[in-house]
Amino acid sequence: MYTMEELVPIVGRLAEKYCAGESSSVTYEKAEQLMGAVLYCIREAENAGTDMTGPAVQGAGGDVTYMSDSLELSDNPETDRGKTVKTVAAHQKAVVVSKEISAKQAYERGVKLVKQKTEYGLALYNRLMTNFAWYGSMCLHDTMVKGIPEFFKWYDCLLEPQNTILTLDYPVLRDLSGLAGIDRIYGFLECIRLEQKFLGKLPHEYVRAALSEYNSGYAEMIENICEIVLRSVLMHMLARRPLSQQKLERDDCLRIQALCGANDTAGIRLLLEESVKGLTAQYFEGDEILSDYLCCAVEDMAVRLKNTAPYRER
Repeated sequence: MYTMEELVPIVGRLAEKYCAGESSSVTYEKAEQLMGAVLYCIREAENAGTDMTGPAVQGAGGDVTYMSDSLELSDNPETDRGKTVKTVAAHQKAVVVSKEISAKQAYERGVKLVKQKTEYGLALYNRLMTNFAWYGSMCLHDTMVKGIPEFFKWYDCLLEPQNTILTLDYPVLRDLSGLAGIDRIYGFLECIRLEQKFLGKLPHEYVRAALSEYNSGYAEMIENICEIVLRSVLMHMLARRPLSQQKLERDDCLRIQALCGANDTAGIRLLLEESVKGLTAQYFEGDEILSDYLCCAVEDMAVRLKNTAPYRER
């Protein structure tokens, strides 16, 4: 566990950089923000481990070496800045990191990781947008087309990496509430990547029809469209009907109702999980990451199926 005595000099040097030599002091609020920035970066190093010889994030940008323009720290912040920082430090928790490296080393490595992850995140976003399909969902469109670029425009890797900036109105299937800054944005983009992969395998007309059947005004909904379409696909699988039969018939609905009636919620959830795994095995080369993500929707889906009819009788 790093002590406040180890953290204060780091925050002091960061305060110097923030002031750019124009002032000898910072407000309490700003010192609190800078302490948060330091803790965020140290946690990045902690989560990555002490072996920093390879890239921290895989996939979006390929093999990328660490950036060389990281902040170099001295151990002698100005006294008055140090007093403000110590006051803030007393109200913040210390961070647990391997003592094989100092707080200063952990912070500097964390800064590199944040910068690198931001580069990967931007690369992932640009790749997603080359074939991005929003299927008429204005919430998804506005979050991706309008929101995400604003994050990369204003995100400060050094002075406020803990600031997510966006509210991310479009809900994804995975809980990202424990993440902040680039970690949350990168996690969000990865969820969108998986959703686009799943939806892109289906006929565009089927996706739009499934959404319209769920709610004719779906364009204005703030709901996850992947979950809605997945539910439609799974209902077809349980009814043993091809997707080319867009709407299920009364007998299909009765078959699903009987299946749900013969199982408790846990049993229905297991049926749905097995269906998701079968789906990804057949059409996505057994992509376990995609399968795990889609299964995030199964719990709620199982409860709904147990408590309500999957389709109204037509």
